[in-house]
Amino acid sequence: MPKSSSHLLTNTEDYTLIQSQMQKLSTCHLVTRCNTFDLISQHFSFSEFSDNSLYCVNVLKDELLWAVAWLHRATGDQYYLKYTIDNAGYMGGTGWGMKEFSWDNKYAGVQVLLSKVLLEGKGGPYTSTLKQYQMKADYFACACLKKNGGYNIQTTPGGYNIRTTPGGLMYVREWNNLQYSSAAAFLLAVYSDHLSAANAKLNCPDGSVQPQALLDFARSQADYILGKNRQGMSYLVGYGPKYPIRVHHRGASVPSIFVQRSSVSCVQGFDSWYRRSQADPNVIYGALVGGPDQNDNYSDDRTNYEQSEPTLSGTAPLVGLFAKLSVGSYGGGYSKPYQTTKQQATSYKATPTTYTPKQSGAPIEFLHSITANWMAGNTRYYRHKVIIKNSSQKQISDLKLKIEDLSGPIWGLIPTGQKNTYQLPRWQKILRAEQTHDFVYVQGGPQAKVSVLSYY
Repeated sequence: MPKSSSHLLTNTEDYTLIQSQMQKLSTCHLVTRCNTFDLISQHFSFSEFSDNSLYCVNVLKDELLWAVAWLHRATGDQYYLKYTIDNAGYMGGTGWGMKEFSWDNKYAGVQVLLSKVLLEGKGGPYTSTLKQYQMKADYFACACLKKNGGYNIQTTPGGYNIRTTPGGLMYVREWNNLQYSSAAAFLLAVYSDHLSAANAKLNCPDGSVQPQALLDFARSQADYILGKNRQGMSYLVGYGPKYPIRVHHRGASVPSIFVQRSSVSCVQGFDSWYRRSQADPNVIYGALVGGPDQNDNYSDDRTNYEQSEPTLSGTAPLVGLFAKLSVGSYGGGYSKPYQTTKQQATSYKATPTTYTPKQSGAPIEFLHSITANWMAGNTRYYRHKVIIKNSSQKQISDLKLKIEDLSGPIWGLIPTGQKNTYQLPRWQKILRAEQTHDFVYVQGGPQAKVSVLSYY
């Protein structure tokens, strides 16, 4: 069982030091520094956890380099860049070639981020050291693509490349492997952007590689996660026709107090619900579980925490990865976003509409507005926000909408499978009197036509 939070910091003096330094740092401004970073770096050793505390990290030198690299990116202050150069060797930034990017190991991220400085031509006197950082970034990327040479990585985990399952999923370790796959895929997509912007290639021991290959591999990991695998299962809970339904998550597996009509204590939640074979009463939408084993096998069992536990460190990188895949290269089955056949328009004004069902006399209003617009190529795109309002004195449920002349993506509604027909999300099945629900879509040209098909 996990230790209590009081054991996370076992040294009271260390904790007191952290508190005192944080109080000093809170009075400083980021850009002017006020010796902020000096305070942290001077006391760096206090953070080197070496006991058996919960979620104890291996080292923190990568965290410090990661923070400094981002401070440089955010402020442009050469002080921070110089720190990453002066400490490149001592802190492992140019010494460690990584085969993972995770909550516990940021080196690959540091190396990719500092490679961007070099690729932008801003290395200056630090060019030679930044090239060493890029060599390690290349090592990570080449390992993902299995282009680092070496021996048979399928049977030798210690090889120069990252292992993959028979179905093509990156496999780093047994416990919650998908967090490593999603983080690596996101980082590869970012590095692909950096290389493409500089018109550069990835240099691997097995030959040069175009940046597109990194994005293609990242896409393959996303496809696997979303269901293109031997199990035919989406490991993103709530997405697709088949996904994990017994997630190792207390909020998902214990019914709401409004269903139970009584509170559930901590011990009772474990004793009564942890080992139940029934599906979760609450769907934890968007959570990425730990995923399958090295042979693509997955056991949908709440007690199988190594595979069924969701993590923020796994889910968070998917946001960036999916964003990139939705606007990046348009091959591989992904459609070009905001694509439209309408001619360029100069200006459009959104207009409100009201639907009054004859059978009840209760109006459902659609309040349209344009919240943003921008040019892309020769076309102006508009971000349309629509507020659905139940202006009646009674609740409505199972609302079905018909949306015509829609040529771009839409958020906040779910397609029903019928042409031009949408419904409210599962968590918003009912609109009470005077309640509203918003959805957003993006397209060029005039607003789409929204109307009511049915409701109860």
